[in-house]
Amino acid sequence: MNTAPVDRMAALRSIKLPARRYAPEWLLRVAAVVLLAAAGYASASGFEPVERIAAAAIAAVAPDAASQTNVSAEAAIDSGLRMPECSGGLSAHVGNRGVAEVSCAGPMAWKLFVPVRVTRLESVLVLTRPVAAGQALSDDMLRVETRNTGNLSAGSLSAPSQASGQVAARALMAGTVLAQTDLRPPRLVRRGDLVTLVARRSGLEVRSQGRALGDAGISEQVNVENLGSRRQIRGRVNPQGEVEVLL
Repeated sequence: MNTAPVDRMAALRSIKLPARRYAPEWLLRVAAVVLLAAAGYASASGFEPVERIAAAAIAAVAPDAASQTNVSAEAAIDSGLRMPECSGGLSAHVGNRGVAEVSCAGPMAWKLFVPVRVTRLESVLVLTRPVAAGQALSDDMLRVETRNTGNLSAGSLSAPSQASGQVAARALMAGTVLAQTDLRPPRLVRRGDLVTLVARRSGLEVRSQGRALGDAGISEQVNVENLGSRRQIRGRVNPQGEVEVLL
């Protein structure tokens, strides 16, 4: 069905009448009414409103944009886009990061990929100076700033207490927005260290000596050789630097 806009006057001028000197007046009236009705139908929308497509894309990528004042989103979509009207309603979900897949499952099915730019202003933890891999962080290296986190990876830190005393997992530049993956606990146990093995079961506690076979921080796991049995045992480092055996 052709839904392109119709020039009504041009359409009227194109009416072909029977080859006779005088056309009956009633024929002219009927032809005009029929043609104008067809023109009105063709110039009617027939297209899905771009605003509705954009709203569906934003709701999929940034559902909190409608309720949070610090979040805004804009769908990158051409205002002149013409997609068939979706009588059954639109559906949308997130495809690639920042891109919504908007689709219509109606009689004239279609699918559209719509990029969505999200601005999310939040407090984040930022380095004030560069640090080397393995260097411990202190409060004077950290500052809280308001940044757009819409293009940052999830898990950004927001308070100095989350990073102070932690160790840089790799070299980091000044101005880096810190995430948990940038840090690791300080090493309480080093390879070759003599450590205390602690095993607990049914209210009983047994302690023995072992030698660490790797490095580990608080709550991290490490392999230890029991000096008595020469068996390798895996345990978790506690805040005291002991290795609690995993039973």
